[in-house]
Amino acid sequence: MAQEKPSPSAEAPIEQQLYAIQQKIQPRAVHGVFANWRIALVLLTQALYYGLPWLQWDNRQAILFDLAARKFYIFGLVFWPQDFIYLTGLLVLSALALFLFTAVAGRLWCGYACPQTVYTEIFMWVEEWLEGDHLARKKLDKSPWNTNKLKKRGLKHAVWFALALWTGFTFVGYFTPIQTLSGEIFHASVGPWEGFWILFYGFATWGNAGFMREQVCKYMCPYARFQSVMFDTDTLTVTYDNSRGEPRGSRSKKTDYAAAGLGTCVDCNVCVQVCPTGIDIRNGLQYECIGCAACIDGCDQIMDKMGYPRGLIRYTTENVVKGKYPDSGILKHVIRPRTIIYSVLMLVISSAFVYSLATRVPLRVDVVRDRASLSKETDEGMIENVYRLQIINKDALTHRYTIQAQGIPGMQVVMSTQKITAAPLQTIDIPVSLVADPVELKGRSIEVHFIVKSIDDPRIMDDVKTKFFNR
Repeated sequence: MAQEKPSPSAEAPIEQQLYAIQQKIQPRAVHGVFANWRIALVLLTQALYYGLPWLQWDNRQAILFDLAARKFYIFGLVFWPQDFIYLTGLLVLSALALFLFTAVAGRLWCGYACPQTVYTEIFMWVEEWLEGDHLARKKLDKSPWNTNKLKKRGLKHAVWFALALWTGFTFVGYFTPIQTLSGEIFHASVGPWEGFWILFYGFATWGNAGFMREQVCKYMCPYARFQSVMFDTDTLTVTYDNSRGEPRGSRSKKTDYAAAGLGTCVDCNVCVQVCPTGIDIRNGLQYECIGCAACIDGCDQIMDKMGYPRGLIRYTTENVVKGKYPDSGILKHVIRPRTIIYSVLMLVISSAFVYSLATRVPLRVDVVRDRASLSKETDEGMIENVYRLQIINKDALTHRYTIQAQGIPGMQVVMSTQKITAAPLQTIDIPVSLVADPVELKGRSIEVHFIVKSIDDPRIMDDVKTKFFNR
């Protein structure tokens, strides 16, 4: 009897992968205007990052966030935990600046100044120096492990980790005086927390810039996900001009592409080869694009070789591509309601920030009541309240102070010493008693004010209120 064929439903199941295996990206080196800008900004940002901790100011580190002493030094300014409002202002200004730059020209921060981009660029320079160009690196990736591969990879990771450790050391040097820290490292006496953060930050730099690279931008950075809400049709983005490039196709340099029915795109894939995130910009704007403009430099080089006009891939706006206005009209459309609002907000907040810094009084006074008793009666029948004044001299100069009190007629200020002197950046505690005649006390609790004023500079004054309690 003939054997029956199995029904389609009885056939063996077909396995299908839902996720493609991640391919390692080895971007091709590129030269041009935007590549030069990236190099310049890498050098500038790293010169600032690595150099600022070593800069001295008034016999101390110019920028130091001394968490143990709760003092934050930024050149001639000293901030305390009570000055947290200034950090809030800086964060708000940074956010508005990011919104403004994104609205004007897309992901400029990501492409040129983001630490992930900067350190990935540095690590790729080391990789190209030690392993060769992108073709040599791809060949090395596929080759079996041998002495040559071990030597190249080992040396590369040694240089990478040295850079990462130096980065971690510099980071900790913003919180522990870097000269002290370097001495501790030299004598192998680094504290546990300093050692932990140097290794942690170094390991994070090594992992993010050496291994994860574009994965951080594509999958971990939230900015890539919500950037589109800050774009509009007048935002400058890296754009492939379909009207000029299509239909694409390879051809010789002598070919009349117009007569052959072709666009100016020769389908060389250089734009894909130089992209650090591995996308094809010809498929339109994608969230993976960090706006580094490497594809612009790569495409311009090919256009120059072919004798075609530059700008097939360029910074332009959606409205230009749609023909609503020419490239020459881009500058006029930078000023629009969105950018005006961001600019006005930045101007107002930055003006308030500068004014607040300029008029900041380098003195803070806190009042703490005696917890033993709210009030007591003296032998003379007067009512006494005991306080402790914490005087913080935020100035870089020594100051002498007077203490007065207001709020009750005839009230006296009693202190153990009349000479109150605070050294630069010093905090002192002064026991103070207020003594008042019960006849003048109207009620169970009366609001009084301590006025602490500098003898050297009357403009330095703080007025702090508290309560005086009757028996």
